Amino acid sequence: MRLDGRGVLITGASMGLGRAIAEACAAEGADVFLCARGAKELERAQSEIAEKAAPGKKVHALAADVSKPDAVEKLVQAALKALPNLQGLVNCAGIYGPPGALDEVDWAEWVKTLEINLFGTVALCRAVLPAFRKRGYGKIINLSGGGASGPLPRMSAYATSKGAIVHFTETLATELKGTGIDVNALAPGPLNTRLLDQILEAGPDKVGPDFYARSVKQKKDGGAPMDKGAALCAYLLSSDGDGITGKLLSAQWDPWQTLREHRADLEGGDIYALRRIVPKDRGLKWGS
Repeated sequence: MRLDGRGVLITGASMGLGRAIAEACAAEGADVFLCARGAKELERAQSEIAEKAAPGKKVHALAADVSKPDAVEKLVQAALKALPNLQGLVNCAGIYGPPGALDEVDWAEWVKTLEINLFGTVALCRAVLPAFRKRGYGKIINLSGGGASGPLPRMSAYATSKGAIVHFTETLATELKGTGIDVNALAPGPLNTRLLDQILEAGPDKVGPDFYARSVKQKKDGGAPMDKGAALCAYLLSSDGDGITGKLLSAQWDPWQTLREHRADLEGGDIYALRRIVPKDRGLKWGS
């Protein structure tokens, strides 16, 4: 019950990782406000999560498109009204976007991917900040992932959005230093969700043979455990995560359960951050 007394707004909460995070938060004692675009799926998730929530905890929901600025403002105001104890935001809403070579994909779909994944994340952060500043405390978690730390050819919209989210997260965390508001990016690992099914349906000609082969193997092997990403999210939303900010954390590989013991090492440094590599970092003498 380490989230007892805390309110958390979670987008993309009707299915997949967003729903797993919502379930974990509710089980840990949080009051939660769920958001997704699909009203029917969201209503079903709200009902089922409420059944599993800790006794007396609230589970609210509102369908909204996070790519629409007006919808974001209405969502945050509704969440603040329903949960006066709102102090956590998890930006989990996202899509893969159009697969294929950049000069062949539908441009409107490419832009829409950025509007949902990146602009939606930024807009929600912007919308909750006044309330978090007033409280002098807050937790923001932005979902990053496989497209952030390396190239992802033929999935350029997704990769661009996720890389930008990491840099935005670190920038916002630095901007908010000393306010009591922590901002982190979470990489859950390769998950077997509807997004993976979309990759398999698109086929190797669209997404590229290497990415397709990895996706087939992932489907067969089961992917990363979804509960690990949800558990890391609950950790960062709790007081255990106080002072950990501006980091890209892997639920699958990083020792996040003990991060509070290493806050001095993490503060102000480039551990769990994306950085430019120069020749001398690889033992080469040229270019230095």
